[in-house]
Amino acid sequence: MVYACAFTSVSTDISSRGYADSKTLTHETREKLFKAIDADSGVGWVAHIMSAQFISGHMLGRDKTSLNALAFDATCAIIRRALESGANVKQVYVDTVGDADRHRDRLSRAFPGLDFTVCPKADSLYPIVSAASIVAKVIRDKSLTDSQKSLGLTGEVGTGYPGDSATTTWLKQHMHPLWGFPRLVRHSWETCSRMLEPPEGVGLKFEADEQGDDKDGGAAAAAGQQRLAFARPGGAGMLESSGLGRHTFFRMRKLQRIAEAF
Repeated sequence: MVYACAFTSVSTDISSRGYADSKTLTHETREKLFKAIDADSGVGWVAHIMSAQFISGHMLGRDKTSLNALAFDATCAIIRRALESGANVKQVYVDTVGDADRHRDRLSRAFPGLDFTVCPKADSLYPIVSAASIVAKVIRDKSLTDSQKSLGLTGEVGTGYPGDSATTTWLKQHMHPLWGFPRLVRHSWETCSRMLEPPEGVGLKFEADEQGDDKDGGAAAAAGQQRLAFARPGGAGMLESSGLGRHTFFRMRKLQRIAEAF
């Protein structure tokens, strides 16, 4: 995912430059407009790239972070970089993430000296946000193409939206039933999660420890451990570990010793 901002002087009229929501423009038009934006000394831009691995790691890790929270951090990052570049930013237009009023209030608290206008479809309403969306889309497309080449992946990935048959077809073609997708793909995406469910994927069940007194790390805590199970598709094999006698280090991290490997 790529977040971007564009900035120019208040006195500069950019309404006639053809900027629009990047999703409504052709690839050729976006490329042409991006080159014009990049060459224009009166317009600056900043982009922030979050890889699929980065997003999945935060959304699926132990300390889970929502996509909205990541989007807010990315928004703050590009505003901060614009300010650090020397831009005299006074007024900011933002395409909302979630509730517009709540998003504006959070941004205002983070940057008390700036005046924020936050609303849905800002990339269609304000030319400067349209310019930012063009920057983000062009950089995302290039990053995606470069990543595919570096990973040796082929095929048309489509738009990246669940309703795009090209995207879902590519995902199915590059899916491993146990290990999932190449690191180009965000595993925390619900579309991917559904694809990995049986029968196409392999079902794995990790049952968490029950909450209990773990002060002495003894048998009482170990008894709270249920099991770690791997079910083979089409087979009856199952591995279990009671966790008895495990050190607290392993118990806290849900690490198990298994007697058999695939």
